[in-house]
Amino acid sequence: MPHVPSPLRLNEHRSALLVIDLQEKLCPVIPAATTVETEVRRLVDAAVQMSIPAAATVQYPRGLGPLIPSLRRDFPNPEEKFDFSAAVCRQSIDAWLQAGRDQIVIAGIETHICILQTVLDLLAEGIRPFVAVQAVAARHSLDHDLALHRMRDCGATLISVESVLFEWLQTADRPEFKLISRMVKS
Repeated sequence: MPHVPSPLRLNEHRSALLVIDLQEKLCPVIPAATTVETEVRRLVDAAVQMSIPAAATVQYPRGLGPLIPSLRRDFPNPEEKFDFSAAVCRQSIDAWLQAGRDQIVIAGIETHICILQTVLDLLAEGIRPFVAVQAVAARHSLDHDLALHRMRDCGATLISVESVLFEWLQTADRPEFKLISRMVKS
């Protein structure tokens, strides 16, 4: 009998990446913002290399500013929102669902507000959110930790950035393997 990969694993053909609210005026108040930016950059670069679609959102950009400079080239037109949940940004999500992409890797800020509400709304729709733990953060560690516990308890998958990358790859017998390995080592 042939090996059948677990449906609980990320699959590059069922995945998409959603980067939530990494904005100029929000990041300076997040103690882990530099780490989040680095990890999001890895996710975005890997998604590009593997043709996994990605999108970004911005919360009230007139007040909170645009995306941080390192993401503007990748996301020149992020979806704007007033709701805390990025699930209201239907342009990308609906396109992903139409293409059979029901696994959404989540990254951004703040864990207990926009990330949490997005994850809960996606779960309610039957979409599988995978929260990249090093790629999300909040101002206060208690809020961050409680939100991660709540998301996991509600059915979201908490996952490391490195696990995302290697689950997308599935095998070392791919041309992208060396590039992804270098990303992980750097």
